[in-house]
Amino acid sequence: MTPVVSIANLTKAYASGLQALKAVSLDIRRGEIFALLGPNGAGKTTLINIICGIVTPTGGSVLVEGHDIVRDYRAARAKIGLVPQELTTDTFETVWGTVGFSRGLFGRPPDARHLETVLRQLSLWEKRHDRIRTLSGGMKRRVLIAKALAHEPEILFLDEPTAGVDVELRRDMWALVRRLREGGVTVILTTHYIDEAEEMADRIGVINQGELILVEEKRALMKKLGKKQLTLHLVQPVTAVPPGLQDFNLRIRNDGSELEYTFDAAEERAGIPALLHRLGELRIGFTDLQTRQSSLEDIFIDLVHQK
Repeated sequence: MTPVVSIANLTKAYASGLQALKAVSLDIRRGEIFALLGPNGAGKTTLINIICGIVTPTGGSVLVEGHDIVRDYRAARAKIGLVPQELTTDTFETVWGTVGFSRGLFGRPPDARHLETVLRQLSLWEKRHDRIRTLSGGMKRRVLIAKALAHEPEILFLDEPTAGVDVELRRDMWALVRRLREGGVTVILTTHYIDEAEEMADRIGVINQGELILVEEKRALMKKLGKKQLTLHLVQPVTAVPPGLQDFNLRIRNDGSELEYTFDAAEERAGIPALLHRLGELRIGFTDLQTRQSSLEDIFIDLVHQK
């Protein structure tokens, strides 16, 4: 299948010497939710701004639905909706006016029914005649989303869409993104909330210091890189890993009252029975045991730290 966005060897360098992007190559599939994760300054926003025509790349190419973002900017940009980080809105305009104006910017004919649908989905319909300067920060964020959806884009970029907003808006955003994907819209989001990526994304990309260090299906990533921990609550505390258990990846916790065994999920059947059998042989008693699966946040932190 032809990718909806195709990025090849994309670079961005500034006069200061900062290399914001380093030969990034990535294909975004049609209809997927792709989450781009990375620490502050990793290059997430720079990448999005280049695709959306806000920043000029130093090298490489980007195709949006087959349209080059430099040579055929207007056609490429018409396919894209962008929700930026910053709350940039027309302060003295009404909600209805600014959303309708955004639709017209892309050459789309007036469609009051579509705009009403968007505003209702974002709980903005009752605010449609209000001036934007009178809205709360959360409502202004909703207006930005409505503006991005006004011209019915096929690709939606969400750059930290729920940063600093309330729980209700985050929940509404998740529901809206799912509806858009069901309607065939491709969604690319950057987020600091790892639980958002874990909840919604089909694929995960991790960027750090301008380099795309990993792209993987979310489930495959968590299966391949995720670890599990088995915690044993001991009858008698220990001061060191007991002799005979050095072959296992054990760590003493909670003043010696717990032993934590870390293992790959794929090795679970072989590792845990062997450990429990050895504990029985050594007459090391425990009162309880617990298991824990690594989260996407754990994996992300490990990847960035290793890089």
